[in-house]
Amino acid sequence: MTDQDGDEDDGMDEALAPFDLVAKAKDWVGAVTDDELDAILERLKGRAVTLVIDACHSGTISRSLLDEVSAGIDGARFLPRPEAKPVEQALTRGLRIDLGVIDKPSRANESGIVAWRASAPNQVAWDDVRLPVESRHGVFTAAYVAGQTGAAADANANGLTSNAELFEYVTAQSATYCASQEKCDTLDPQLETKAQNLGASAVIPAQAGAEAKARYEPAIGDNTGQASYQDANAVDAIGDIVGKMDAGDVTISIDRPTSMKTGDVFKLTVASKVAGSLILLDVNTAGAATQIFPNEFAQKITPLSANVPLTLPDEYYGFDFEASGKGESAFVALVVSDAVDLADVAPKTRGLKVELNARETLSEIVSRLQKIWTDDLDKRGIRWSVGTLRYHVE
Repeated sequence: MTDQDGDEDDGMDEALAPFDLVAKAKDWVGAVTDDELDAILERLKGRAVTLVIDACHSGTISRSLLDEVSAGIDGARFLPRPEAKPVEQALTRGLRIDLGVIDKPSRANESGIVAWRASAPNQVAWDDVRLPVESRHGVFTAAYVAGQTGAAADANANGLTSNAELFEYVTAQSATYCASQEKCDTLDPQLETKAQNLGASAVIPAQAGAEAKARYEPAIGDNTGQASYQDANAVDAIGDIVGKMDAGDVTISIDRPTSMKTGDVFKLTVASKVAGSLILLDVNTAGAATQIFPNEFAQKITPLSANVPLTLPDEYYGFDFEASGKGESAFVALVVSDAVDLADVAPKTRGLKVELNARETLSEIVSRLQKIWTDDLDKRGIRWSVGTLRYHVE
């Protein structure tokens, strides 16, 4: 639609198309523009809001397509301006669109909004074309609903499906569908919210407030108007915040039994099936964390090579690792395959020196890794893996 307030670089507003949309000679009447949606969200600051958009070209809602790629797609939930000429018919809700995207900032990180979107900024959403036309629905919508039903998305099986777990579930389901379709290159759902909301429940746990496999407590965050829970045990909450299953791509081993006594000396070895930069944390049940790597004691901070183990500490550290505290803890290794700059969320200057808030630290790191990788011509999700190892100190 024609931009009404001059805030779009290409002179065009994007909009949601309600059922009573009317086509005029050169524009639509009755659409809900991105500016109107922004205004509504602005008034809802301080409230618990979940926004779900499963539509063509839904990446951050406010996006602009260049003229050469803005023609209509038959069968897609994307409507060009009325005077636009139709293009080749498609069997999908949308076809992938490259190099026609102009970003506009999201409000999600400024408020209590949890915004779910079916696709990345340079992509369009898909209908499930395996179904009869009259029964088709969005691939993202089906995954989003299924992920909140039962334990399908509960990767760590603690009875709580977190926002991060639901995100990883819809991402995996979208990728599986995309792989089955010849015309689909990539399909990357998006979750935009404050980092602290990642480990919070996407749906109220069935046994919240009662004795269950895990104990839940109200999540602390901006969404105070909505019942939201988190695992009370910070070690169990690791999986809720990370969202991914520990698939064995990253392994952590220790040179002694995982049941130790205070003062026991040990070494850790981390290995990854794919090369990448390492972040290694030690998390205890009280919610405290230590960043083991990167740190300033290592001779060099270089990415891991595939299948080449890294042992910590080595002779350059000048000291040993000793078991301390009591109870259960866990080592968490994140290996990031893309060259993402994480120096502000995991600076080496705090390695082995500062006691951290485990939930906040891990959430900030994971939130950064959920962003779209934009350094390639092909925009996609950032590639990273996780490995964990639990241990106990008597």
